[in-house]
Amino acid sequence: MSWGTELWDQFDNLEKHTQWGIEVLEKYIKFVKERTEIEIGYAKQLRNLSKKYQTKKNSKEEEESKYTSCKAFQTTLNEMNDYAGQHEVISENMTSQITAELTRFVQELKQERKSHFHEGRKAQQHIETCWKQLEASKRRFERDCKEAERAQQYFEKMDADINVTKADVEKARQQAQIRHQMSDDSKGEYSSVLQKFNREQNDHYYTHIPGIFQKLQDMEERRIGRMSDSLKTYAEIDRQVVPIIGKCLDGITKSAESINGKQDSQMVIESFKSGFEPPGDVDFEDFTQSMKRTVSDNSLTNTKADGKSDAKVPSKSRGKLWPFIKKNKLMSLLTSPHQPPPPPPASASPSAVPNGPQSPKQQKEPLSHRFNDFMTSKPKIHCFRSLKRGTQFDSYHKGMMKRTLGKPTCAFEAREYVVSPPVID
Repeated sequence: MSWGTELWDQFDNLEKHTQWGIEVLEKYIKFVKERTEIEIGYAKQLRNLSKKYQTKKNSKEEEESKYTSCKAFQTTLNEMNDYAGQHEVISENMTSQITAELTRFVQELKQERKSHFHEGRKAQQHIETCWKQLEASKRRFERDCKEAERAQQYFEKMDADINVTKADVEKARQQAQIRHQMSDDSKGEYSSVLQKFNREQNDHYYTHIPGIFQKLQDMEERRIGRMSDSLKTYAEIDRQVVPIIGKCLDGITKSAESINGKQDSQMVIESFKSGFEPPGDVDFEDFTQSMKRTVSDNSLTNTKADGKSDAKVPSKSRGKLWPFIKKNKLMSLLTSPHQPPPPPPASASPSAVPNGPQSPKQQKEPLSHRFNDFMTSKPKIHCFRSLKRGTQFDSYHKGMMKRTLGKPTCAFEAREYVVSPPVID
């Protein structure tokens, strides 16, 4: 079926239809442009999202990235970055293979369509001009025929009238002949113009217009075919990146399968293990022992005949908080290993202690027992400030502390005020 033969009289409708076809193609181009903008925006957002959650250098997150779950997450971020790159490829290919090509094609279609319809309008104007010439020739022939008929009637009237001179009759006869000649000339001209118009009209409706309409039909079919190819290209561009996107997704799946909870748990142990053993059982402290002893000034010593202590030395003790001592320092004192204090230094001779013989070597009680003695007894000490420091007893206790604990502590000052010095017999 051809537009030229079937639609020979639908010039205006074909003009509207071809214009609509070009608008459809332009609408499709606009759609592809917006799709490319969406792809670019989506790729940019994916890249920003991946960058936002990437591990920061020289941060705590970099230390945490050693775990398999964190590694899998970082792999996912990298794969999403590649995934975003494929969307950028889609945008670039659609711009170059569809948008740019169709834009040029539309411009060519517009020029071609304009040329075809210009040619069609020119053919229409030509046939309209021929028609006007035919109408003018026809009206002239009609007018000449009417004038010739009137001249013939006038001549016959003059010839029948006996009162008219012969000269007037001759004049009317010549006038009628002239009008008849003009009518014959108009008839010949009208016949010639009519034949010409028929030829032009035949060429117009059977040659020129079908040719123009056929060109328009070819143009429209080419436009439809080009749009079909573009739609195929549109799908093919997406299909080309599907394998790569599939590899990205496969990489995410593989990284997820590599997550090992037991391995991460072992890494936690290696990261935070201190190497120390858990604390042992707390020994029982018998505080009833201090209740059996008598209260005396010599509360620091409790000797037997063999010089050995009869009190059980606890290994660890919290006890009550010592006055004037911070809790952490007190705990360091009480939890330190208790060793029997050594005897007084050799320099401490009987002559160094006024009014008393040399004391025998005695075992000292734990500090917690001494403190309990102090708390249960009521020594005759009215004020801590009444104690005088700097005596040989002080030097004795300082030496004992050095040998017992290794070095004096900040609690030594408080111990000097709380614990009474031993009485040397």
